[in-house]
Amino acid sequence: MLLSARALPIGSLLLALGCVRPVSPPDTAHRDWAVAGGDAESRKFSPLDQINRSNVARLEVAWTYRTGDASAEDRSMIQCNPIVVGTVLFCTSPGLKAFAVRADTGAELWSFDPFEHQKRENHVNRGLVYWADGADRRIFLTAGPWMYALDAVTGRPITGFGRDGRVDLREGLGRDPAALQVSATSPGVIFRDLLIQGTRVPEGETGSPGHIRAYDVRTGAIRWTFRTIPAPGEYGYETWAADSWKHSGGANAWAGLSLDRERGIVYAPTGSASFDFDGSDRPGANLFANSVLALNAATGERIWHYQVVHHDIWDYDLPAPPTLVSIRRNGKRVDALAQITKTGHVFVLHRETGQPVFPVEERPMPRSELEGEQSWPTQPVPLLPQPFARQSFGEADVTDISAAARASVLTQLRQARAGALYTPLGLQEMVVVPGMNGGGEWGGAAFDPATGVLYVNGNELPYLTRMWEKDAPIGSSTGLGEATFVAQCSGCHGRERQGDGERVPSLRDVAKRLSAGQVRDVIDHGRGFMPAFARLPEIEKRAVVAYLMGQDEPQPAATGSSPARRPGESAYRFGGYKRFLDAEGYPAIKPPWGTLNAIDLNTGEYLWRVTLGEHPELTARGIPPTGATNYGGPVVTAGGLVFIAATADAKIRAFDKATGEEVWEAPLPTAGYATPSTYMVDGRQYVVVAAGGGRVGQKSGDSYVAFALPR
Repeated sequence: MLLSARALPIGSLLLALGCVRPVSPPDTAHRDWAVAGGDAESRKFSPLDQINRSNVARLEVAWTYRTGDASAEDRSMIQCNPIVVGTVLFCTSPGLKAFAVRADTGAELWSFDPFEHQKRENHVNRGLVYWADGADRRIFLTAGPWMYALDAVTGRPITGFGRDGRVDLREGLGRDPAALQVSATSPGVIFRDLLIQGTRVPEGETGSPGHIRAYDVRTGAIRWTFRTIPAPGEYGYETWAADSWKHSGGANAWAGLSLDRERGIVYAPTGSASFDFDGSDRPGANLFANSVLALNAATGERIWHYQVVHHDIWDYDLPAPPTLVSIRRNGKRVDALAQITKTGHVFVLHRETGQPVFPVEERPMPRSELEGEQSWPTQPVPLLPQPFARQSFGEADVTDISAAARASVLTQLRQARAGALYTPLGLQEMVVVPGMNGGGEWGGAAFDPATGVLYVNGNELPYLTRMWEKDAPIGSSTGLGEATFVAQCSGCHGRERQGDGERVPSLRDVAKRLSAGQVRDVIDHGRGFMPAFARLPEIEKRAVVAYLMGQDEPQPAATGSSPARRPGESAYRFGGYKRFLDAEGYPAIKPPWGTLNAIDLNTGEYLWRVTLGEHPELTARGIPPTGATNYGGPVVTAGGLVFIAATADAKIRAFDKATGEEVWEAPLPTAGYATPSTYMVDGRQYVVVAAGGGRVGQKSGDSYVAFALPR
């Protein structure tokens, strides 16, 4: 692993990082964005007001930086929220390279490629971590199963950290590291000399545990571990099957963490247990999946937890770090946190106790029809704030953008179940609202501490899906390849290989795009959202490749009986991530399809809700702006503005934070599915966002675009 040859002299980098006193006093000339999300509290708030409501319309492109490694197949994205320290901006590329650039010009200072001498991994990265102690300044990058410590001045690995500058995230989980798939898409948080890190793990039946760990920032040694799937004798063990701690996976803090430094508490939002859609092998509430965890940041000990979904069988992960807030209730200040969810709820909890600030009801829910599934009888529902996304779907909710669109949706709807929120999946196709992508997503919320207002963007996109019995016949001429595909791959790609039109590609024409060797490589090593299937038997790998390529399949030796299921293996398979669309490919539900919401957390009431994004081709047909699918979060500033990109129409926008009026927009090279950052260098305020595209069938990009007022 070599440092890029493109590097500024060390003296210039030290000055840029603030190791040498800048010409202007830093309190007036500079304002950092040194933590992904703006601060450890995940508030996405900036006190800068140079750019404000009166002049935002004058913003212009100040610089553009291109990483040069977008996917030629349009399968890559950039979801990174850049961090800025002094006059240096740190970011990542679609190929998971780390970069340092001048924050005022975009000129590259150094680059680091973690895969320069090894097989390249493919997943997203949402940000980097910065730590400094005197002259020791470090950047932490996660790529594949590795976490790297880089010298912030040179970009070179710090060899005293772990082994040659990196630690293996698969180690220290209490299971065979070679059998695990672990990475990290979201950055951790720094508490003193600890880097506290969550992870991304597979969501199928071959799960890896999502335990949260704290690493020594200097050595890489694990200083503490919190087991999110409890072992015997640990709190919550009885909420699982007796052996779940040995084989179950998930319950991971993939979305990132928030930190109350004063109290020494780290808050972790966790995802569902695996397998996502069938919990028959894990009866119980399944602590600490789908929970907000409050842990002692120094020791990892549990202080409190609040479970948002009991025994999740819908993939309703907590999608973003909780936002730490201070609000006024009954004339008193309350230090709380606001946790958004995929279901469109906002849970507001006391920071020290986890008790709800607003009333929450445990409401009865439908029971599962699947044999062996013991769905939980109740789920918590906040009474305030009201949900920011719709939670049911019937004929009155069907799209009305045209008569043809409505007719095509009604035809599909009348053949499916229109379940309410928390209706378990069954053997008949069912409408799921909100869909598996929210509601809320990983962009999270922004909070204005001056007003107590929370800003959150939401998706309105229903899904159609179901469960299948594994032992049900697939077809009269089924071969091993098709059977393997249905068992191992159809949960994401769909039984008909159709994909979801977004993060999961269609495989119907894969032979036209990839060679058999390339398909096999993806099976062995994974790509993007897809995990590796390296432990699949060799004959099944060869058979599924042949099936997908339209070739003759190898046949297994006759055994006379079906193999016994392994621990954690389900009797059912998921029907796939199928977005519910009309005949033209637009969401089946009435617009708006994307919204931006302002919620006064002092009262729990909405101040405003506006449509976010549009489909220009529909606007040209005379249809009012519909809103658009959105990924990436908002930023709120003291200048009275909310900045957000996130939408499929490839624009960045500014809204008046008091009224919701759109006051500025600008085009991006490709869609900006990332959260902006704002900072000041030499007295000039900038707003920067990654434009990486790559979702919803769009072109992938490789740009960071910074805006500022004219000099």
